[in-house]
Amino acid sequence: MVLKEWMIINPKLSVVVISFTVTLVMTLVTKKFTNQGRMKELKEIQKACQIKLKDTKGNPEEMSKIQKQMMECSLELMKHSFKPMLYTFLPLILLFWWIRGIYSEIFSSWIWWYIIAGIASSLILRKVLKVV
Repeated sequence: MVLKEWMIINPKLSVVVISFTVTLVMTLVTKKFTNQGRMKELKEIQKACQIKLKDTKGNPEEMSKIQKQMMECSLELMKHSFKPMLYTFLPLILLFWWIRGIYSEIFSSWIWWYIIAGIASSLILRKVLKVV
């Protein structure tokens, strides 16, 4: 009950702290359950393909090959990113349900505070922890 009371007394600060904590856990789960080397490699391939696409604007056949390669990279990246979601989805749903119950009466804009803090935390944590 001490946590809930602190959340009610300091709603903005508690949402920022919760958002940072959740983002940290999700970033660590992503780092642990994804092949970071392969993901980095796939992103580099996509960047190279984008450059090639700009250079081959007049050749539709070559552009088609490059776009196919980019699509394959995108699909593989998506496959890698779904893995950590399997571990975090249900706990996040339960956490949001609990938080909504606390803040729905006293702090109606909590979701916006959570989203903004989450985006900022994610940018910082991904850089610091070197997560692709």
